[in-house]
Parts: sequence; structure tokens; C-alpha cells
Amino acid sequence: MLGSGTLGTKLVAVLLIALMAVGSVMMWLGVPFLWIYFVSQSVKSSQPSMGPYVLLLFGIPASMVLVGRFLGRINRIYGEVTNTTPEVKVVLPWHRSMRGERDAGHPRTVLDVVMVLSVACALTLMGIWFFFFAEGGGI
Repeated sequence: MLGSGTLGTKLVAVLLIALMAVGSVMMWLGVPFLWIYFVSQSVKSSQPSMGPYVLLLFGIPASMVLVGRFLGRINRIYGEVTNTTPEVKVVLPWHRSMRGERDAGHPRTVLDVVMVLSVACALTLMGIWFFFFAEGGGI
């Protein structure tokens, strides 16, 4: 992955990985937090109407889709920079032999690894917060 290439290529690849890591944290934590913050600032009463809730219901997933598309684009740029762009080979489940290979046919990318790690970190931190710091939570 980063074993060969010039120093500039390696630096760009590391920066793209860092950008994917920051982007995935933004997708899981930043987007919901920012939406909730801005919608709460726009509401003047302690009992808002249904409008702010609907805005959150549609705004958060739509923003997450946009961030996900951005991360996919960064992953493709990473593949072009490092010459590791995989050709995605997806074998549909009904085209597989019952006794055939169990390979899913989808090579893992850096974005796959970054997203799995960011979700694992988020779940770990949520568990730590819930069991040790939340009032009334935990065991």
C-alpha cells in the first residue's frame, strides 16, 4: 500500500487517510451534533412544533449521504495516488454455488477499514460514557 512510491506520494496518501478518518468521525458525530445544535438555536420555545424534528429527521441522513459520497471520492483519489484502485467484483448471492468459494468478491479498501475503526471507536466511547459517566445509566 504505502511501501513503494515517492515521498510526496506517501505524504499525500497519509493525508488522504487522515482526511478519511476525520470525515468518518464527522459523519457519525459531527453531522448529528451540528444539526442538533443549529436547529436548537433556531427554536425559540422549550416546546417546539413538529418542524424542527422533521428538519432533523431529513437533514441528518441527507448530510450523512453527502459526507459518505465525499469519503468515497477521497477513497478513489487515494486508490489513484497509490495505484491500488480495486476493480470491484460483486457476486450476487443467488449466483454463488452452495459448495463454492465463500469469498465475497469485494476487496477491502482503506475507507472500509477507516469506517469500521471509527464505528468501533464510537461504540466503545459510547459504552464508556454510558456505564461510567451518564447519570442514571449503567449497571
